[in-house]
Amino acid sequence: MKVGILCYPTHGGSGVVATEMGKCLANWGHEIHFISYQQPFRLQGYHPGIFYHEVEVPNYPLFDFQPYDLALVNKVVSVARERDLDIIHAHYAVPHSTCAYLAREMVGRERLKIITTLHGTDITLVGSNLSFREITTFSLRESDAVTAVSRSLQRETLEFFPGCPEPVFVPNFIDTEKYSPHKGPGSPCSFSGEGEKMLLHISNFRPVKRVLDVIRVFHRVQEELPCRLLMVGDGIERYQASRLVEELGLKEKVTFLGVQDDVLPILNEADLFLLTSEKESFGLAILEAMACGLPVVASNAGGIPEVVEEGKTGFLYEVGDVEAMARGCLHLLTQPELYKKFCSRSRKRAVKYFQQEKIVKLYEEIYLSLVK
Repeated sequence: MKVGILCYPTHGGSGVVATEMGKCLANWGHEIHFISYQQPFRLQGYHPGIFYHEVEVPNYPLFDFQPYDLALVNKVVSVARERDLDIIHAHYAVPHSTCAYLAREMVGRERLKIITTLHGTDITLVGSNLSFREITTFSLRESDAVTAVSRSLQRETLEFFPGCPEPVFVPNFIDTEKYSPHKGPGSPCSFSGEGEKMLLHISNFRPVKRVLDVIRVFHRVQEELPCRLLMVGDGIERYQASRLVEELGLKEKVTFLGVQDDVLPILNEADLFLLTSEKESFGLAILEAMACGLPVVASNAGGIPEVVEEGKTGFLYEVGDVEAMARGCLHLLTQPELYKKFCSRSRKRAVKYFQQEKIVKLYEEIYLSLVK
């Protein structure tokens, strides 16, 4: 099949999933066309069967804001006609689902089908905003298929957008051959000293991620255990996080690494993954950590319990319960035999339930059903 993929090219989970899906489908012989304002960061280098089409937005003095949506629709129509696309897969509802709908109306419903994949904040924050609720509802109803990356998001979609068809549950996935444990017993860590444990957090540092809680949890853990904290990512909470680190006297123990295109080497430096989010529709960073054999301490929110098996691959606590999360970290990091069991089960769960080829096959089956 010939598939056009609309996604954000940045470091968020939706763009990562869209890109890795496209690469997998191309390996299976499908023709994949990414259409965006910038090449996805995971799409570096040459990939047979994959094409990138840049959306150029006119810079006209009349516009206070550049009309990216219209330019995207025009590009999708152009690519669909030129390459005879079968499917447009819109990742993240706003604005991609609406743009796909307009493109399909221009190309012809009998020639082009739309699948919309919901990733989380496109529904819970952006799409549910009164400024976008009606257009998002319409776009979901007009999609030929809608999927959600967790059962939690599946329920929330029906709650926020009554009358919409129930999304098909298709979870996120991970390349378990690439993301695998590489850190052997006693392997040196470039960020920590001898005998120190390494805690890791990865996010976009938005308020919903509660990165200040990450630092507060670490502050309590390091009082009882020699350890350090790696903070990967960037965003509007970065400055406040740095200030809190200084206020708590943790400057020598916390390292901010900024945005990283490849987190695999960092995952294999860590001993435990920590995520304190107020809301997570799935938590792709958690899955990456589990595939590398890391136990997880996280908040019991959204789709996280669908990824982390409580008491088996990690511990989940109420949002904001810093004290309990710190105790969970210490419980894991101070009991070697228990820690090994959690590490092993994390890896096995990632392979069993979230292996890339198994999940991408589900999307391929949806494509085929729409084309037929």
